[in-house]
Amino acid sequence: MRLIHYFLEQTPVYRLWQAPFVTDKLAPILRHNDLGGVRRVLDVGCGPGTNAPIFAQADYLGVDINPGYIESARKKYNRRFEVADVATQNGNSQEKFDFILVNSFLHHVGDTDVHNILTRLVTELTSDGHLHILELVSPGDRSLAQLLANWDRGKYPRSLESWTNVFERHLDVAVLEPYSVGLFSTTLWSMVYCKGRAKP
Repeated sequence: MRLIHYFLEQTPVYRLWQAPFVTDKLAPILRHNDLGGVRRVLDVGCGPGTNAPIFAQADYLGVDINPGYIESARKKYNRRFEVADVATQNGNSQEKFDFILVNSFLHHVGDTDVHNILTRLVTELTSDGHLHILELVSPGDRSLAQLLANWDRGKYPRSLESWTNVFERHLDVAVLEPYSVGLFSTTLWSMVYCKGRAKP
């Protein structure tokens, strides 16, 4: 598995691997939001900029810990990308965003980091802003989706109940939608979409 993980860290391989699933993965976001009204976007764990095109009209910042992804994103898109480890940032950013996207990132970090990251991100929302989270769900069965969750580079896929508890701890949840991503009617990944704002 380490060889697979190594190859997925290489930008061309990652792009090729993600390409067939991008639309299905982002479907809940497109269904529940008018992206034409988004002003400022923070894309957390942006990878090689895969999500940037859907925010063409907005002021966009993508951050990722992988310098190779960021270099590739800067070359491919005329947008702002920065190398950053969001698990260790101190939370002193003065920038505010009305749309913060966390796409398949939190299952790569442990519980303490998840809570620290979400605690900080809600402080970076504008008063009318929302945090949007897409996450890998561990179904807890013998399905192909569970097998692929076990094989994922992220070491912390969580159950739907666990994700729900995490989201509700940090957010005033507006949308919580389980969904699946797959090919030819076969579920490859069980996912969940959460849209929430800072608690009052």
